[in-house]
Amino acid sequence: MKILVLDGNQNQAVACVRSLARRGHTVWAGDSRAWSKAGWSRFCAGTFQYASPRSQPDQFLEDLLVESQKEPGSLVLPMTEATSLIISAHRERFVAIGARLVLPTHADFLRAVDKSETTALAQSLGIVIPRTLTLAAPEQIPAAVQTLRFPVVLKPRTSEKSSSQGGGMRSTGRPRYAGDAAQMQQAFSDMRQSCSTLLVQEFVEGAGAGYFALMNHGELRAEFAHRRIRDVHPTGSGSALRESVPVDHKIRDAGLAILRALNWHGVAMIEFRVRHDGVPIFLEVNGRFWHSLQLACSAGVDFPALLAAMAEFGDVEPPPPYRVGVRCRWLVGDFRHLVEVWRGRPPGYPGHFPGRWSTLLAELTPRLGTFHDSFVWHDPLPELGDWVRFAQQIRSGASN
Repeated sequence: MKILVLDGNQNQAVACVRSLARRGHTVWAGDSRAWSKAGWSRFCAGTFQYASPRSQPDQFLEDLLVESQKEPGSLVLPMTEATSLIISAHRERFVAIGARLVLPTHADFLRAVDKSETTALAQSLGIVIPRTLTLAAPEQIPAAVQTLRFPVVLKPRTSEKSSSQGGGMRSTGRPRYAGDAAQMQQAFSDMRQSCSTLLVQEFVEGAGAGYFALMNHGELRAEFAHRRIRDVHPTGSGSALRESVPVDHKIRDAGLAILRALNWHGVAMIEFRVRHDGVPIFLEVNGRFWHSLQLACSAGVDFPALLAAMAEFGDVEPPPPYRVGVRCRWLVGDFRHLVEVWRGRPPGYPGHFPGRWSTLLAELTPRLGTFHDSFVWHDPLPELGDWVRFAQQIRSGASN
């Protein structure tokens, strides 16, 4: 089967290309840029370019439809929320040309990307959530200050926001932290520049945890869990080094309850923060492949291959138990983690923050048997592409 892997500069795209090609599929990698690290893989049969899904969503759709109809039956795999949203909204056009998709209904997909919706859903299912308020206007802040206990986290209601100009989308940015009313007011004002509605949640001290699953119309087919050792952002976002662990039954029960309520179809990651007393606190749903996907594949849960088989044959058998104690590292992400640590604790962040010298020592101490998101000896170019892309991002940031 021909498979089109989108968003080729994402870690999960590299993992998909390698996994699917090993299973005998013909894999093409696409991106809005002229090249991608997934496209540099020796396992990639070809590459293609499309218009930016954020600034030119209509042209992106047309470009992808043209590529998809070159071989009827091609499976289209978006790696990010931006591309997933457009494909989901126009799925009937892909079906009409014979392309394959593995997605929940569009209504359920929209529910999953709306943090306000999923937080309310989790609460209705008896899952513990942080005390949460939704704010859309500065006039709501005084009442919120009286209701919530500081410190708090402010986060966009959705990760992608439709633009009022040209129908495009833009990223709504990262969460912010506030230790008092003044910091909350400033964070709200800053974040309103990129998103119209914010969630404000009481900060939960604890460890980040995720439940990773493949669902077939609400029924579990594969699952995975890992513990984060280092995050790209030390405040808790984007794992740079992680290790496979058994699935905690409390997290499984909560994660499956949400996915079944959504009648989820395809892959998803449910994010929690586990309090010191062991209670998982729901944070959000990511209804797509996750950037630490390579660890699951290395540990024995080949989610891309399972998803492709489900698209081709309608269903799959659950895989055998995966290996526990497998580690996987994102080298660029680990370097970014070190940079963030040396910059120091972000304003208002109340949680544990790693030390500079202990972090440097930990990153320089190798551990035999560790896998890598991008680097393997027999396919080294995606790792090179990762560093080239990182350098481009630094240069672009410096010029803005």
